[in-house]
Amino acid sequence: MTQTLPELKLYTFDEFIEWFPDNGKRYELYDGVIVEMPPPTG
Repeated sequence: MTQTLPELKLYTFDEFIEWFPDNGKRYELYDGVIVEMPPPTG
């Protein structure tokens, strides 16, 4: 049996701003993909 990966949705900047949660975490939009950033250090 083969497992397929779910289709990746690419987001526009407007969709990213609308989606952006207020949870204290940092996110970036990179080529349409939302990426959770690590917390700052130092």
